[in-house]
Amino acid sequence: MKKLLLTITFAIFSTNVSAQDFYKGSKALHSGDLVTALKEWIPLAEQGDIQTQYSLGVIYLNGSFGASKDYVEALKWFRLSAKLGNEYAQSVLGSMYEHGKGVLKDYTVGHMWYNIASANGHYYSGSNRDVLEADMTPEDISKATAMARECMNSEYKKCGY
Repeated sequence: MKKLLLTITFAIFSTNVSAQDFYKGSKALHSGDLVTALKEWIPLAEQGDIQTQYSLGVIYLNGSFGASKDYVEALKWFRLSAKLGNEYAQSVLGSMYEHGKGVLKDYTVGHMWYNIASANGHYYSGSNRDVLEADMTPEDISKATAMARECMNSEYKKCGY
């Protein structure tokens, strides 16, 4: 199931700019060659390719395709992708903060990222944010909303961390 989900995710995020190198990495990954995939993808991600950053985050978050689970590395790639406006990465950041994966559990920051992802069109983030509110004070919700506004208004430069 994870492999199918990653395949679908890769197809959704493909772009013309780096599609050939991304495809080479994806092909290597699906043939079991994580080393070649990372050789193709890491330079793309470091150059700011939003899809590759997100995909690397998914691999490290789940420990997929033979990679070790590494929440800190996943967080790095998701943050980079989220700062470029990737609503999927923004939603995953919300979940990582909600559950304390790679970061201290922080419902306020989790709410902020869910709110941003929802504003950017991520379908489930609004309901994830709403569920999280049940465990938050009105002051925390207000703070998270203000943080989301500041993050978006600063073009993702001031995002609560």
